[in-house]
Amino acid sequence: MKMTLIYPSWPKLDRQTEFHLPPHGPVVFAATVPKTVELHFIDENLQKIDFSENCDLVGLSVMLTCQLPRAFEVAAEFRKQGIPVIFGGIATMLHSDEVALHADSIFLGEAEGRFAAVIDDFQSGGMKKVYNYMDNPPDAGLIGTARREILNRELYNYRGVQMLDLVHASRGCKFDCFPCCTGFLGGKNFRPRPIDKVIQELEAIQNNRLFIVDNSLSQDRQWLIDLFTAMAPLKKKWVSHPILDDDQILRLAADAGAWYVYQAVFDTSDVIRNRIKRLKDHGIAIEGTIILGTDEQDEDYIKRLVDFLLEVELDVAEFTILTPFPHSPIRASLAAEGRILSSDWLKYGADKVVFQPKLMTPEKLQEMYHYAWNTFYADGGHAIKMGKLFRKVIQREMEDDTYYRYNPRMKRSFAKQKSQP
Repeated sequence: MKMTLIYPSWPKLDRQTEFHLPPHGPVVFAATVPKTVELHFIDENLQKIDFSENCDLVGLSVMLTCQLPRAFEVAAEFRKQGIPVIFGGIATMLHSDEVALHADSIFLGEAEGRFAAVIDDFQSGGMKKVYNYMDNPPDAGLIGTARREILNRELYNYRGVQMLDLVHASRGCKFDCFPCCTGFLGGKNFRPRPIDKVIQELEAIQNNRLFIVDNSLSQDRQWLIDLFTAMAPLKKKWVSHPILDDDQILRLAADAGAWYVYQAVFDTSDVIRNRIKRLKDHGIAIEGTIILGTDEQDEDYIKRLVDFLLEVELDVAEFTILTPFPHSPIRASLAAEGRILSSDWLKYGADKVVFQPKLMTPEKLQEMYHYAWNTFYADGGHAIKMGKLFRKVIQREMEDDTYYRYNPRMKRSFAKQKSQP
């Protein structure tokens, strides 16, 4: 049988440089699809959907809430032709009741060890309306190497620079932070993959630059020691969410190739200042993730926060507006207070105000969002600062002799230039 797997397009974050990383959810899911299924993948952010393509089943992998409106349009077009559609992914789990109205079937939870049964049901004519495994995650040992061969690799570059490959070493998160849905999606228990399987997958990735997309690299100190020690010989360069603020862990992370981390900056305290300093001391750059619109913030607070980011010389910053996604602790709180202003999912891209702020108007918060981006990047813009980060990693790759190993075309180009008179 033939299955077409589609990753729908969505509106990108206002003010951010547009680039496209290879999507993680679809390639991880693809590893659970039986090899007897002929699988064709389309990333609609970079490719056009051929609605006349001959296939037996369409799968929609939907990560973001703001992907849903387009996903519903795509599903409707295929279903109109009599081709059944199954939805899965994070947004499907967050909006399961609504998604079910647009689908022949929905898959909730993690697919390892489960999706072959869905294919069996489909081929026997008995595919269920809902497959719900939310409360029963699979053993982490079942998580296999993602099927990155379904991607068109040539599409994932920015101005000739190969984008990072995404990989994960664990699932679940014990922290349950107020704006986050991870506790609902992946559970509140830390579930690490066997380290030998993680290393096996890292070795299989033909890219020196990775994004380790684990919710947090600060949940189990001994596991981090073992993971980073095992990663060091690979000489990969990687980005991640926060790493445990511990000198030994940071040293091991740097030795293992930590390039930069996404660090939440929620105030101007010495705690944050010192955390940024320690990362820099270990040669790890920082992309600050800054949520605007929390209850303690007013216009002056946001201005002082942006000044602080410039003072501590943050490498890159990504500003977003607090967004009350379904099943996050903050949505429950704002809903109870009657402060949700919109459930138009297209506005849930984290750059639109969809709730009533406590200390300013929605219009003022939207204005301060633009102020933050414009002020922080007044000296050249997001692309310039990202370019500086890439120059740093290229220098490190040249120092440990991995740059040309993963960029053979650059080696040929450099040799050609040297040979010219």
